Amino acid sequence: MLEIVPVTGIGEVTPKADLAALIMAAAAWISDGDVLVVTSKIVSKAEGRLVEVPEAGPEREAVRDAVLAAETARVVARRGPTRIVQTHHGLVMAAAGIDASNVERSRLVLLPVDPDASARSLRAALLERYGRRVGVVVTDTMGRPWRLGLTDVAIGAAGVVPVRDYRGDVDPYGNELQVTQMADIDELAGAGELVKGKYDQVPVAVIRGYGGVTDDDGPGARALVRDAEQDMFSLGTAEARALGRAEAAALADATEFAHTPVGPELVATALAEVGVAVGAAGGVGAAGAAFTHVTDAGVRDKLRDLAPSGTAEVVVAHVPADADRWTVAGAGATVHRLRAALASAGLATAWVRADAATIIDLAAVPPGHEPLGLLAIGVPR
Repeated sequence: MLEIVPVTGIGEVTPKADLAALIMAAAAWISDGDVLVVTSKIVSKAEGRLVEVPEAGPEREAVRDAVLAAETARVVARRGPTRIVQTHHGLVMAAAGIDASNVERSRLVLLPVDPDASARSLRAALLERYGRRVGVVVTDTMGRPWRLGLTDVAIGAAGVVPVRDYRGDVDPYGNELQVTQMADIDELAGAGELVKGKYDQVPVAVIRGYGGVTDDDGPGARALVRDAEQDMFSLGTAEARALGRAEAAALADATEFAHTPVGPELVATALAEVGVAVGAAGGVGAAGAAFTHVTDAGVRDKLRDLAPSGTAEVVVAHVPADADRWTVAGAGATVHRLRAALASAGLATAWVRADAATIIDLAAVPPGHEPLGLLAIGVPR
């Protein structure tokens, strides 16, 4: 059976306060094996993580913006004045966890510099000075993607294993568990919040009966931070689009492709996305310029010999023989848009300035047109 007990009577915490002493004075009943769930705000106050700000007006917002910039490692998403950012701890949260509640109007509270170190320090003090072997979870409030409402999560931990890993275990039905990893310290944080709260000014809860307190400090809450490279939602929509546009502006030619087929429908879809329509003879016309997706197997194989190894599909760009420079420039712009559309589908491309006579001899362009080159398309290596 689990018990969740609030620790009342701690009072206002000021810089350089002795948290271990304050907690034990309010809860001398804390016992070995208990888990202390501690709101990060009192840890920050004790560590002096406070910033002076004007009490009102645009000057206050200017200072807050500067503080937010200093606490931000990267912006994940923004909407109006709201910023979701990754902090230097690796945490992704609104406004970098900067808080203006339960503090004087002239101050902002920042997150602890190293919440895991704060948890270890508090745990060590409780053991060395009071003989209590406990676990410590430092918490902060976060929103969640796809869900309304806020919940407390662990941003620091000591003496508690962050994750219970069931992968490789077999359930009662004989199924091997593949992905089940339970974030115990987050669940402890949420449980503690049930008896804490901003309005009640109860910054500490004790969870008794958990049974998972360890002899060593463990890896801390940092172990739960997912790297951006592994995160399928590492950017907001607007930021992802901006990054995509920037990357599209600097697309490099592939020098080699994986020897993997590409569905012709992917090329047809990309051609449609750049605003051109397939003509009767398989060409794609746009403002005088044209694009032929070469589907004849024999012609395509010969054009592949002109392109990087592993080329799967080929599109030839061409213009009327009497085309002016603006038509040629428009064709080039369409080629680049096509490359960007193909990149968004996970395909690589290379622009090949092949010999015009060779392309004409292969009947890859209609009579009266001059080829500009060919776009080689394939799966990136």
